Amino acid sequence: MIRVALIGFGAIGRALAAVLGEHRSQASVVAALVRSGRGSADGPVRVAGLDELLALRPDVVVECAGHGALRDLGARVLDAGHDLLVASVGALADSEVEAALRRAAARGSAQVLLPSGALGALDILAAAKFAGLTRVAYRSIKPPAAWKGTPAQAAVDLAALRAPAVVFAGNAREAALRFPQNANVAAAVALAGAGFEATHVELLADPAATGNSHRIEAEGAFGKFEFAVAGRVLPDNPKTSMLVPHSLARSVLNRRAAIALA
Repeated sequence: MIRVALIGFGAIGRALAAVLGEHRSQASVVAALVRSGRGSADGPVRVAGLDELLALRPDVVVECAGHGALRDLGARVLDAGHDLLVASVGALADSEVEAALRRAAARGSAQVLLPSGALGALDILAAAKFAGLTRVAYRSIKPPAAWKGTPAQAAVDLAALRAPAVVFAGNAREAALRFPQNANVAAAVALAGAGFEATHVELLADPAATGNSHRIEAEGAFGKFEFAVAGRVLPDNPKTSMLVPHSLARSVLNRRAAIALA
């Protein structure tokens, strides 16, 4: 049985707990760390502090509470010797956060685990990195509602859009830092492949979009490939694709699988 502890119990955490609940013989969510403190009216037991969470001896801790939570708590989890599965991959675009997590992982003999999230083909990209990459580009298209409360509002009039509009074009580091809730996939692509500065990113708002779509293109000594996915979003979080909690669940369940896709 895989003992899972969650940092955060928002839309992603609740969806992940529900998915793992369908695999009760393999995994159990032992507790969730939440700002509101203790309780267990529904779902896993809530705890108020990280020490209390880690005292439950989880096999893996899953961060699903945002960039700030990973920055503030991630190194402490790793220092304590617990593997950390990260939903907020974009936080690693901050070079200080990435370095701190690497140091803590080494001290605690633990790993930072990065899921594929809303996008596939990261295994191909990571393999192609060893052969040599010359170009990596990532494009994300989401409906205007998914960009509310982000810098996209200053780039375009989201309410008046009648056609697709680019709300950001630049490298993956800039995208992940400016759009912490929308560009975690861009960071995952960068970490798997050519790095933050060498990965070109375009983010678009499209009034005709019914979900979140992602496309990755890569070229190098291996050849070239393109991969695209049009995904549905979580009902209570239009910024996040439905695949994200399922990707996290796959990473959790693979830890005890007799045969697992590497």
